Amino acid sequence: MTGAKQLWLSLIGVNVLVIGGIAYSALAPGASTKAMLLPGKTSHGHYQIEMRCDLCHTEGSGLREDACTSCHAEELRLAKDTHPASKFNDPTNAELLSVLDAKNCVTCHREHVEEQTLDMGLTMPADYCFHCHQETLETRPSHADFKFDSCATTGCHNYHDNRALYENFLLKHADEDAFLEEMVGLKRSPLSAVTDEALSKADADGLAELSMTDSLGDVTLLNDWATTAHASAGVNCSGCHLELSEDKAVESTTLDGTWNRDVSVQTCGRCHEGQMETFFEGHHGMRLAAGLSPMTPRDARLSMHVDASHRELDCNACHSGHRFDTKFASVEACLTCHNDTHSQSFLATSHHAAWKSELAGEAPAGSGVSCATCHMPRMEDDDGNVWVNHNQNDNLRPNEKMIRDVCMECHGLAFSIDALADEALIQNCFAETPSVHIESIDLAKARFEEKQRKKEARSKKK
Repeated sequence: MTGAKQLWLSLIGVNVLVIGGIAYSALAPGASTKAMLLPGKTSHGHYQIEMRCDLCHTEGSGLREDACTSCHAEELRLAKDTHPASKFNDPTNAELLSVLDAKNCVTCHREHVEEQTLDMGLTMPADYCFHCHQETLETRPSHADFKFDSCATTGCHNYHDNRALYENFLLKHADEDAFLEEMVGLKRSPLSAVTDEALSKADADGLAELSMTDSLGDVTLLNDWATTAHASAGVNCSGCHLELSEDKAVESTTLDGTWNRDVSVQTCGRCHEGQMETFFEGHHGMRLAAGLSPMTPRDARLSMHVDASHRELDCNACHSGHRFDTKFASVEACLTCHNDTHSQSFLATSHHAAWKSELAGEAPAGSGVSCATCHMPRMEDDDGNVWVNHNQNDNLRPNEKMIRDVCMECHGLAFSIDALADEALIQNCFAETPSVHIESIDLAKARFEEKQRKKEARSKKK
């Protein structure tokens, strides 16, 4: 940079440092650096980790194909991916690959191309179905008038995840009522009673240490802790606050480690491994998983409350210690940060009314619907244990992923498909009934009936 240019920049009040030919401005710390380094705007799925270029790129080798599968392979496996790369190893598909190399994720999905990024948060060719499925127009007359780029219309087809949209599933649930008589969701086991033994272990195991470091004092903290699942399970102060060396058992009850006032996500993950892993996969935790600073609401692209801007997102952001109140975490914790139309509209819905009835003891446990009910659904592991998926993005895009593990706990399939296709309904947080109708089930039924007629006609000829 010439001396004249440096002088001019200093006169207008801009401090610039040049490293390796790239200028870094102090006018807007961080923002200008990103604008200069990134080739284009990052999608909403990856923008939180956009400063970790090495997660997707290898210096000198460009974009790594395994960068996609390292994060999304398990998700595709659970979805029973209808278009896995292995499908295209079949030599009979060689001609199709000459048009669209479907074995590579980056053929369709690219980053930093804002003008080609769709609402679902990724780039995708508009006609990618058409190239391989032109015969559908001949074999299915019902599709003859559909536009070539309408296959992925909400409620119709998804390239990878069709768990709630494949034909047999549509037929199986075709005639369900819009509202089921009762919820069919998973329920967690009730907590065991807090025992005097558990309370005595807490008193003997760290409260003296804690009282010296916490102005609240041990009585308040003990009372908070005593109402939690931790107390009922006998997990006391050192179980969370004592950092043990690798050769020490987690169950150690002596203060022979390093006492930490703050509790990390990894510490919670000692007992809540599934919750920790799924937290790291979602927007709330993906920065921590990438070795970056925690996400804060000011980093979000959705509208957030200004007074929550600097709140760092970790386990305690929603489960405030030492109560770890899951009811608070289910609604109030979300609305403390989220200020978008969808989130704030929840309070005026029948879902929220059902949630309040449950909390008031006027309705059965598990009958209410909270933010977490839909965005952090319960899962069951191989041992029959029920736990909560903490990846709050898991079933959002495409939103049909929400049908099987959320919507159909209370609603019929047709109602669920229509509701998720109604953008206005999404914005008011499903405060009304759907005003749009998707033909997927109608088409599946018509095709089945046509096949039955043909089968009967063949039988008569014999």
